[in-house]
Amino acid sequence: MKTRFYLPVHLIVVFQFLVTTANCESISFLRRHLQQLHAAECFSPFTQGKQWKLTRGGNVIMSDLPAYFAVDYLSAYDEVSEDEITAQKDLIRRAANVTPSPRQLAWQRLEFIAFIHFTVNTFTDKEWGDGTEDPAIFNPTELDARQWVKVCKDAGMKMIILTAKHHDGFCLWPSKYTDHSVKSSPWRNGEGDVVRELADACREAGIKLGLYLSPWDRHEPTYGDTAKYNEFYKNQLRELLTNYGPIHEVWFDGAKGEDAKDMEYDWLGYYAIVRELQPDAVIFNGPDVRWVGNERGYARQTEWNVMNRNDKPFDFISQLQKDLGSLEALGDGQNLIWYPAETDVSIRPGWFYHPAEDKRVKSLKALLDIYYSSVGRNSVLLLNLPPDRRGLIHENDVKRLQELRKVLNATFNENLALHAVINASHIKGNDSRYAGNKVADGNENTYWTTDDWTTTARIEFDLGKKCTFNVAELAEHIRIGQRVEEFILEAWDGANWKEFARGTTIGYKRLLRFNDVTAERVRLTIAKSRLCPTISSFGLYYAPPIQQIISEK
Repeated sequence: MKTRFYLPVHLIVVFQFLVTTANCESISFLRRHLQQLHAAECFSPFTQGKQWKLTRGGNVIMSDLPAYFAVDYLSAYDEVSEDEITAQKDLIRRAANVTPSPRQLAWQRLEFIAFIHFTVNTFTDKEWGDGTEDPAIFNPTELDARQWVKVCKDAGMKMIILTAKHHDGFCLWPSKYTDHSVKSSPWRNGEGDVVRELADACREAGIKLGLYLSPWDRHEPTYGDTAKYNEFYKNQLRELLTNYGPIHEVWFDGAKGEDAKDMEYDWLGYYAIVRELQPDAVIFNGPDVRWVGNERGYARQTEWNVMNRNDKPFDFISQLQKDLGSLEALGDGQNLIWYPAETDVSIRPGWFYHPAEDKRVKSLKALLDIYYSSVGRNSVLLLNLPPDRRGLIHENDVKRLQELRKVLNATFNENLALHAVINASHIKGNDSRYAGNKVADGNENTYWTTDDWTTTARIEFDLGKKCTFNVAELAEHIRIGQRVEEFILEAWDGANWKEFARGTTIGYKRLLRFNDVTAERVRLTIAKSRLCPTISSFGLYYAPPIQQIISEK
């Protein structure tokens, strides 16, 4: 028979009272204390060393106190069986040791990449074409792929993904399998090839190329005939992956309108072609990279790379789900995969160019918020830049990107924690290869870690002098997995450690912004981790006021 343990948490009503009477520091302390009370290990003095799990929160108990003390909170904890403990530890170990493939790791390091939406929609002022557009309308007057590449490279982007074919079915290359393409347009007298021009420009500039090929095709007559259309689509996929050099990402869009004919896409067949012809390319919406779940540019506050997939060939996970990677979400963990997020958003309201949106380019503040909420939350940011009817990225978009790059350069110019004197509370095997100083040696291949099942630990940084900072950067050594579940940052004020930031997951990169902090000593506490934490880098930076940066020449 299971044992149930009840804990009345009187401090909660005290906290309710202090909200209106105490200072923020007291409230923060109580909040942390209450969170700690709910950790099972906190009850060990009262439960003879057994492990307990929170089963449910109780309701109200009246007491002889003023109105604001009128409720108490009762939590029920059930004893965890030995079998449950063993199964949980097995799941934790397996989840902690899921790792990225070389192609996934290379993709994650890109951090910031560009989307180029360009087709007949650019000339019809639509977002989704219907497939009846006359190719003659496609006639950009000044198309310059080198301008696209320069704009992206100057902004710090490492790859460009082009919509080679959107839902309207119009092809930006002269496909052998349809006349609905640039070869039927007046542009370059029907001899043009947008994919070729972009591929050449990317190669010259050292920028990677990715291609988007919409499965939904509103023009192709065979669409709806599963066998015939899949053959058609695979032929086009082979064209793109054979004739344009290295392709580093293949973007499969799951979008399909309500009026679309029934079609069963051969996803496994599509993936096989990519692996055959471009083995270094990641597949978006396939086995390598997932959609973050929104088109606003924001990753989750808690963004895991490890999750439990289903058996479908497409939609491996519920991408709109808030929790994808907690131990609860992993279930039995029988199909664990490394599945990082790509966060897509457009610099304008629409994905394609619309003249009415020339003055609706996202503000610098909005783009910075998106950057910190995507790149800074263990994701790759895919920012859309739609060329206009000239075939150029519009001046307003270019100006905003230049401002963004200027602010990011000014912010991350100097890591104040680089080469700090560092002390770690735990080091794996007391081996210097895993010492605390590895997090600030500027080498992404080294890292600090602890012995297995040491899941909480601290690193203290002595900066050598008082420094002012307002941005922190953390990175896990994801080559061997993602582990950290919660961390806290504190600064020494001469008498006490004061918290200035905290977060949950870290992954490839975590960026945090906060009010200015001035301190000589900083402490990173890993409050919770799977198996053992690994930290490969840590940085503290000062971001000057935006207007000050922009006004500087």
